Amino acid sequence: MCVWVALLSSPAMSQTSTPPATAPAESAVQSPDKNSPEVSSREETTTFKVKVNLVEVRVVVRDVQGHAIGNLKREDFQLFDNGKPQVISKFSVEQAGTNRAIYHDVANGPAEAPPAITPTGPQRYIAYLFDDIHLNFSDLAQARNAAEHQLQSLQPTDRAAIYSTSGQTQLDFTDDRAQLTATLNRLLPRPMAHTGLVPCPNISYYMADLMENKHDPQAIQVAIQDATDCGYSANTLTIEAYARQALNSAEQEMRLSLGTLQEVVKRLSVMPGQRMIVLVSPGFMNHDVMHEQSEVMDRASHSNVVINTLDARGLYTTLPDVSQQRSPSASIAGLVQQYRSAELAADSDILAELADATGGTFFHNNNDLAEGFRRLAAVPEFSYLLGFAPQELKPDGHFHKLKVTLKGPARGAVQARKGYYAPRSATDPAEQARQAIEDAVFSQEESREIPVEVHTQFFKPDDNNAKLSVVVRMDVRHIHFRKTNGRNDNDVTVVSAVFDRNGNFVTGNQKVLQLRLKDETLEGRLNSGISLKSSFDIKPGSYIVRLVVRDEDGQLSEENSAVEIQ
Repeated sequence: MCVWVALLSSPAMSQTSTPPATAPAESAVQSPDKNSPEVSSREETTTFKVKVNLVEVRVVVRDVQGHAIGNLKREDFQLFDNGKPQVISKFSVEQAGTNRAIYHDVANGPAEAPPAITPTGPQRYIAYLFDDIHLNFSDLAQARNAAEHQLQSLQPTDRAAIYSTSGQTQLDFTDDRAQLTATLNRLLPRPMAHTGLVPCPNISYYMADLMENKHDPQAIQVAIQDATDCGYSANTLTIEAYARQALNSAEQEMRLSLGTLQEVVKRLSVMPGQRMIVLVSPGFMNHDVMHEQSEVMDRASHSNVVINTLDARGLYTTLPDVSQQRSPSASIAGLVQQYRSAELAADSDILAELADATGGTFFHNNNDLAEGFRRLAAVPEFSYLLGFAPQELKPDGHFHKLKVTLKGPARGAVQARKGYYAPRSATDPAEQARQAIEDAVFSQEESREIPVEVHTQFFKPDDNNAKLSVVVRMDVRHIHFRKTNGRNDNDVTVVSAVFDRNGNFVTGNQKVLQLRLKDETLEGRLNSGISLKSSFDIKPGSYIVRLVVRDEDGQLSEENSAVEIQ
């Protein structure tokens, strides 16, 4: 069971369930002589051959109206890894709502469409994160209204959560529209230090940065004049003290906002299926917290979490803010306006960078926030899945920049992830196999490199409890056996994981099926296959059973099955 414990080491998962205790091996593994068992299983780690690394890149191409284009072929795309062109060895076009490839092309082979798969549970997770620390009431109210409209268009296989950067408003992933709406309506601005009054002197973070970090004498004189205009005596020393205070206050707000974003990325990283964050914010400068921002982007890239960003200011202008109770005097009004204009532009940089680094979209400079939410959270009608095997990939853990472009005459705006991380070591195939299994468990992709059949049964001893049985039958004709001491050998890992209707892990186990088959036994198994059973004690409800099967050669099968226990 040590592998399964490793799979479930995330805090977000451990809060919802405790992995099952280690079970004794179903039969001991003997030396490979004539008396050793031909089929046995144990719940412990194993060693695999490392399969060729395949990097998958999901791509959306939109026309000038923002509509997804669905008629492109593999030859229309170019894919670059750290600037080097790559051969696209896997290609499929997927249409929203069908959960199947409508066109499938592998290494220039014949096009074929896999059988249609009916979605059986949550396929996509959207976390709406509202920056209530930096948003003013007017912008937050408009964003709430636009978000509420968009929430009504979520698909049955979508799950949404609502978070705020202050941490004072939260709702975990659910499909309950009423709960989502009620949570939206509780959102309010939660600034950490602002009182709503214009301070004297009025030193913005942008001006404070100019004074404290860039030693800009003009900014200092503007602040001295502003203090004089509102009845305070100030000099360079006192103004620099005000600037340090403004910097410290802004830095606290920035760290809290990025810290909350980091936690939301962590939460999404253990959810199955597609993972997306819609960050709603006016933006903020972040010169002092670039390391924290980089950590957020790195974790999101590692976890395949897309961060879409929406500038809630809409089509902002650089005109004076008439809502302020005190305006700067005529002698400094022009300079103050220049600083404000520069700060408004700089605030949006972090939103653009977060989206760009994670393959997301930045919606800005547009008052139609409803359209913004539609673009950022709606499922694109068509998407493409491109796969390639990196050439001479070094196991150094370094980040590789990805770029996807279109070849002429194909046209459109391309949205795709911006990179991936190389594995850290090629000397530990067991760890790479473990990671491959973990990635497969927390995915909703379905593949059948080893044909399997999954059957679920349950019975209820009483109204409050149920026992779920998962029976897996494998077709051994697609398993590549190696000959060892006259036996046909392969170790097959079988993971059965149970998720609730909102995609939270409930329970699961992992078993290693050790096949040491004699020739005559293998011949008999070619038609009957091999079966394995797992049982779980659960409560009545709706569940998704996620099955992952992987052999020593890296062949992988993934399937989902829905279970409804009334």
